[in-house]
Amino acid sequence: MNKQRVIPLIVATALFMENMDSTVIATSLPAIARDIGTSPLTLKLAITSYLLSLAVFMIGSIGCALANSVENFVFARILQGMGGAMMTPVGRLVLLRSVDKSALVGAMAWVTIPALIGPVIGPPVGGFITTYFSWHWIFLINIPIGIVGIIMALRFIDPIKSDNPEPFDLYGMVLAGLGLAGLAFGLSVAGLNLLPWSVVASLVAIGAISMTLYVRHSWRTNSPVLDFSLLRLPTLRASIVGGFMFRLGIGALPFLLPLLMQLGCGLSPFQSGLVTFGSSAGAMGMKALAARLIRAFGFRHLMTVNAVVSSVFLAACALFTPATPLLLIVIILFVGGFFRSLQFTAINTVAYAEVETAQMSRATTLTSVNQQLAISAGVAVGAFSVETTMWAHGASQLTATSFAPAFIVVAITSALSSFFFWQMPDDAGSEISGRKVAAIASRKGAEKGVEKAATKSASETTHDARDQRLG
Repeated sequence: MNKQRVIPLIVATALFMENMDSTVIATSLPAIARDIGTSPLTLKLAITSYLLSLAVFMIGSIGCALANSVENFVFARILQGMGGAMMTPVGRLVLLRSVDKSALVGAMAWVTIPALIGPVIGPPVGGFITTYFSWHWIFLINIPIGIVGIIMALRFIDPIKSDNPEPFDLYGMVLAGLGLAGLAFGLSVAGLNLLPWSVVASLVAIGAISMTLYVRHSWRTNSPVLDFSLLRLPTLRASIVGGFMFRLGIGALPFLLPLLMQLGCGLSPFQSGLVTFGSSAGAMGMKALAARLIRAFGFRHLMTVNAVVSSVFLAACALFTPATPLLLIVIILFVGGFFRSLQFTAINTVAYAEVETAQMSRATTLTSVNQQLAISAGVAVGAFSVETTMWAHGASQLTATSFAPAFIVVAITSALSSFFFWQMPDDAGSEISGRKVAAIASRKGAEKGVEKAATKSASETTHDARDQRLG
């Protein structure tokens, strides 16, 4: 079998599990909240803990199905997240080590098309199971998929070993882990009255201090677990900084939209899943065109403009009310999903345009941590915006109007990412997009055309002179 196709599909199995699990829960949050005695907004901890910490993944899935309290549920999601955190960067590294840069855009499409099936079927499947059976079963779907992925990986993926293995930065990992966990978890629980303010402040302070110590540590070690020196590469810096802002805004959508559909518009979990299906369906429709669009417009121009376009469709969700026709909602989500998926493909691909082979492992770690932290922060920002709106209006129940400001806030955040994409060089990523090759071929074709025209003109001049002499 062609490993250029099989390996991306194997990597996509891991992404399918991760994306399926992160979206299947969204439509079930209200039902889960009722059963374990908490609020849907409080259950954002189950999402942020999973995305932050993303054989362990499947154990965590079983733990979620058996959870009977918010503490047990969050702990099980952390276990799931630990397994998922390994699957994504390791799978991406396998792909980068197995595929030439010139074929990277196509390989990314092969990875993301199966992976997008997860978000496509996740909301309706989760809604169907929650409505007609029990939400506990949604966490057991990953078990057979995980077994298939393990078998395929053992059969088709060759062991990849580094010629010069670097020492593991254990001290740096502890500092970075404490820093990221303290900041993200502390900010997530702020305002929920789950923990005393002193504990929340301590979590944020510990996170900030740990990250400061880690940055100082990273300057003094030759193999930091998070290598910030890679940010000197313009394309990777744009993918990290701009990608963080874009994902922060877009990452709130899978959390806010199902809650709006169910608690704000009164839909059942199954109906909500069918509506949010439109966003993922649009994302799948784009993948066949991604490589052509990137080759035609280049990374810099496409990502700058598309960040704004995607954000406009995200902001349009603020207009959804119980009176909005469901067909119109689905159309907006479908078109918005198309542009958002195009942006994600470009962000994920251009990150490695200037990264050398020896730096791939560090680059995948940095981008994976950035990606999960951004999505986790997006959920936290979206939930905090909803909570603030409820507090400002003196409301005790979630309604459709509670979500509108949150969509505006995250849309503006995503749109601001275009500034960082514009800072990239004009020819950014030309080696992997094929744009430079196309430009050179076009220029050579033009030169040949000029040469032919000159030859033809000279020939015609010669014939005219001869005719005049003979006449």
